[in-house]
Amino acid sequence: MAFKRIPHPNHTAVPKNFCRLPSGYGVVKIGVSGSADTTYYGMEALEKGKEIGREIARQGGIIVTGATTGFPLFAAMGAKDECGFSVGLSPASTEQEHVETYGLPLEYMDVIIYTGFGYAGRDLFFVRSSDAMIIGPGRIGTYNEFSISFEDHRPTGILEGSWRTDKIIKEIVQSAHRDNPNIIFDNDPKAMVERLIEMVLTSREKLNLTYKNSEVGIGPKDARIL
Repeated sequence: MAFKRIPHPNHTAVPKNFCRLPSGYGVVKIGVSGSADTTYYGMEALEKGKEIGREIARQGGIIVTGATTGFPLFAAMGAKDECGFSVGLSPASTEQEHVETYGLPLEYMDVIIYTGFGYAGRDLFFVRSSDAMIIGPGRIGTYNEFSISFEDHRPTGILEGSWRTDKIIKEIVQSAHRDNPNIIFDNDPKAMVERLIEMVLTSREKLNLTYKNSEVGIGPKDARIL
């Protein structure tokens, strides 16, 4: 006899924080990167991932993941625990390919964007669709996403723990001999999310981008960024 899984009420509730803010800048999108394979890091890492997702939702952010399993899935699960809004960027081109070819989940994501660019192309879209990144315990895909975030000078939080990912990234940053004040290290999910949101909002205040229609009309050719 087949049993139907009964989801937690919060997982199917209307998200609380996907509307645009009064300032017009929109909700902060925080990407969560980490290993899709749960066998390498244990429950401590997965619980940390879940707490990261909860904090992103509690603090009014949107969680973005690579629409995968493992650490990012637990983070998305945590966000949904708090009625957060969850976006996944898939390496597949269709839902069928996402499930049958890549073996990836559909759960805990409100929106899945099918990039069709495989893992390497998806990584670029994923990072550049996020205002800030959190790097958890991971393998080569995680390091790839970190390197994209590093090159883009995106606010990036490295989660410290019993795994080696944070230590290896410290070595990479030191050996790069390139100053990057947007990289932070922390073992506290709450503090990390707070710091990243503050960094994003501070950066937005400095840029102060404003869309303004010219007196000629309102079409794209008449628009300008001041």
